[in-house]
Amino acid sequence: MRFLGNIEAKTDAKGRAFLPAIFRKVLQTGGEERLVLRKDVFQPCLVLYPESVWNEQMDLMRQRLNRWNRQQQQVYRQFVSEVELVTLDGNGRFLIPKRYQRMADIEQDIKFIGMGDTIEIWSNRQAEAAQMEPEAFGAALEALMGKPLPPAPPEGGE
Repeated sequence: MRFLGNIEAKTDAKGRAFLPAIFRKVLQTGGEERLVLRKDVFQPCLVLYPESVWNEQMDLMRQRLNRWNRQQQQVYRQFVSEVELVTLDGNGRFLIPKRYQRMADIEQDIKFIGMGDTIEIWSNRQAEAAQMEPEAFGAALEALMGKPLPPAPPEGGE
């Protein structure tokens, strides 16, 4: 499942938004019916997880945490308790609850950004502020991807 792209949209007076058709198609192809909505841990945006991706994240997190460690249990509790189950209506709309709108500074103009296996929802203002300057982006990408790949093992296992 790969969500790609950047699509501008609007919420209505009740806080409903249409999930872009291109993203709905990816969900349908993957057999996903429900989504999980959560405020991003690091950025002022919301994240929509297909339910299967959310479940994988929960399994991974649970494997890494010790149930008998107070702080780790608190981190887990806070991470999983601040979510909302989302189901699209027949028109492809879903409700962004008021508390989530406040968390992400969402008024009416929003931007959906495909992040591979999740979809971010940004207020237009916050999305623009979060972008890197082109030169800084190029330098960061070069530092990350410009390293030579390790040599391939010789053929035949020698």
